Amino acid sequence: MTQSPQATSPFRIVRQGDPLPPSLRGAVVAIGNFDGVHRGHRAVIATALDRARAMSAPALALTFEPHPRSYFRADVPLFRLTDADAKLRLLAATGLDGAIVLDFDATLAAHSAEEFIGRILVERLGVRGVAVGFDFHFGRGRQGSPAFLAEQGARHGIAVDIVAPKEDEGRPVSSTAIRAALGEGRVVEAAELLGYPWFVSGPVIHGEKRGRDLGFPTANIRLDPACGLKHGIYAVRVGIDGKRYDGVASFGRRPTFDNGAPLLEVFLFDFAGDLYGRTLDVAFLGWIRPELKFDGLDALVARMNEDSALARAALARSPQAFPPI
Repeated sequence: MTQSPQATSPFRIVRQGDPLPPSLRGAVVAIGNFDGVHRGHRAVIATALDRARAMSAPALALTFEPHPRSYFRADVPLFRLTDADAKLRLLAATGLDGAIVLDFDATLAAHSAEEFIGRILVERLGVRGVAVGFDFHFGRGRQGSPAFLAEQGARHGIAVDIVAPKEDEGRPVSSTAIRAALGEGRVVEAAELLGYPWFVSGPVIHGEKRGRDLGFPTANIRLDPACGLKHGIYAVRVGIDGKRYDGVASFGRRPTFDNGAPLLEVFLFDFAGDLYGRTLDVAFLGWIRPELKFDGLDALVARMNEDSALARAALARSPQAFPPI
């Protein structure tokens, strides 16, 4: 992976209102929402890293929270591939020196394209270079285009790189395409587009403890209500305090019992211990089956044993697969 000139220094996160460290001024910035930090995003980041290396400058990501779509359409739930923390963890793994996180609010939304360039890129950050995707638009009413950025960059002495669309065997590499794949349970395809297995993170909460009674104690995690992952059974790999464990997980409403709110229930193979309150990273490596309603507990337990065997086989085919976090 391409490294920036200062890649040995700590990854710095600069949030709205924070002063910009002098060491990060004059950087080359990759700009985008970066939901998922997928292969298309990483092509933009790699371009920024290459430009930064040529200029002996730091390389940064410039991103926004919340996702602009959540600001403009607050009434429409957005299935985010990565929450704010996961996005920064993935960005930190790319070799960038840091990230600038701007609050996407009414003030920023009101900036014209010229104001975004002048006030943020030039005055606040003093950037020397910018890398954006081919479809990047910015400023009030999305009036700013990559071509406009390149034109204004020439006026301000800013090198602008526009990165072409990324495809994978004819499929577009985009957050939209990845959301669609996950919505159909196609986690292997999602991983191909992302460049790593899709994952979620969250603290383990108390549940009904039914799994323990059935011989399958689970770690339960409540996901964002907007999560669009298809309900079903998955082969998963779980990160806990730097260690990894294989397992099988159910995401759904538990139709055999209560048809309640969606819940992620993870059964770890070859693990014993108390996980309540601890934060898990759960990576989805394989689809097993859709969620089903069983006539009795014996049938359910028999199928859970079968699911575990299928999950072990799927995970054995990908012994090292895990997100770069």
